[in-house]
Amino acid sequence: MTGPGPATSATPRVGHGSHVIVVGGGIAGIAAGLRLAQAGVKITLLETRRKLGGRATSFKDPRSGQVIDNCQHVALGCCTNYLDLCHRLGVASKIRWLREVYWAEDGGRVSVMRPGNLPAPGHFTWSFLTLSFLTLAEKLAVAMAMQAAMRADRDAWRERTFAQWLSAQRQPERVIRRFWSPVVISACNLDVDTVCAATALHVFQEGFLAHRDASMVGVSAVPLVELYDPAEQALASAGGEIRLGCGVERVWDRGVLTTAGQELHAEAVVCAVPPERACRMVSDEVRRADPRFDRAGLITHSPILGVHVVFDRPVLPVHSAVLVEKPTQWVFRKDEEGRSVHAVISAADQWVALDEQEITRRVCADLFACFPDGRGAGVVSSRTVKEKLATFAPTPEVEALRPPTTGPSGIVLAGDYVRSGWPATMEGATRTGYLAAAVLLGEPAEGAVRPPLRPGWTVRTLAPALARIRPLQTA
Repeated sequence: MTGPGPATSATPRVGHGSHVIVVGGGIAGIAAGLRLAQAGVKITLLETRRKLGGRATSFKDPRSGQVIDNCQHVALGCCTNYLDLCHRLGVASKIRWLREVYWAEDGGRVSVMRPGNLPAPGHFTWSFLTLSFLTLAEKLAVAMAMQAAMRADRDAWRERTFAQWLSAQRQPERVIRRFWSPVVISACNLDVDTVCAATALHVFQEGFLAHRDASMVGVSAVPLVELYDPAEQALASAGGEIRLGCGVERVWDRGVLTTAGQELHAEAVVCAVPPERACRMVSDEVRRADPRFDRAGLITHSPILGVHVVFDRPVLPVHSAVLVEKPTQWVFRKDEEGRSVHAVISAADQWVALDEQEITRRVCADLFACFPDGRGAGVVSSRTVKEKLATFAPTPEVEALRPPTTGPSGIVLAGDYVRSGWPATMEGATRTGYLAAAVLLGEPAEGAVRPPLRPGWTVRTLAPALARIRPLQTA
């Protein structure tokens, strides 16, 4: 994973009473705007849509009238900055934490992974030994690879894929299909054959090995948009404003031109939109002066499908599950009974051309193969959400293209594709928003973000390199 780029300047560009325009109301834009507003900066946040949250939001389904999420987004215990943002917005209590991860096999056998009493990195040892979908020899292979991951130097693997790293660890193909691939696809939105090895190693090092609470899964107990609605009041109370339904045609270092033809001026501009939109918003002159935009224009994407299915009777007896060796990687229960299910297909290139009926059929087939008691249940309603540009594709080539926060044009960038030290996640987006605010306020980069969970003494003893993970990993 690429690091954060140059440290922020000690000379602030804005201060108390200054005016900053933030373009984009996703997580990165909210994080930047909130941090700046709390420092006394007047914020004008512009968002094309009529709601906040970007891709991590909700919409009212015209068929059912229900408010549903674009896709199931989760936080992990190691997402210290995203959780900090939730606290700043006053919505941390709306995150429901799950300590168990269920793995369901074809035929209905279910295994559970949960942290035990041993300190990290051994906290999953006992539950891992009980997993039914791996043989004892396969578990030993995973354990040996985890030891290697704990000591791995991510910098040495930035130009290779995770499949090459797994091959170096002599991981059997069946183990890759059943264990490594489901975790990597869900976390990175690419499979092991194409994802950057450094990116995948980051997931295992900081999400599984460094701290016993790092892998806790947090899911919103409310529609995602409700997590970000409080940002409007938070910015207004600090003297700022949010303009929803306000498109932006052009961006430069001290102003923007809206799609309605209005010019807005400020001391600085934070551009917190996806890379393809950021590239369209700058002039040819800016592109020639600032190589970040041409590089960002080469960033490719990977799609995700979110499939909402309501059945006429309960079909999912657990809160969520990984479906072992199934194209439908994760399923989440969205009600107490288990009638409403949200299925997630990451790295969904082979699914995006399918129609909703066929997608629903395939999801139901995968679900009933792993939870056969649900067979025969009827589909009451189904809704498929295709996010074709869901995340940037973290291949070795794309990771090298991720731009830093600052550049010659003076436009400050934020968004999960910007160098943050993290994959394309809500945590990565939050970090870049905080970094953008730090750039403008003249704060040190390392002080701008919340530090990672501190590894316990066992990790510090067994893997000193992992224990020295800093808040921002350098490239």
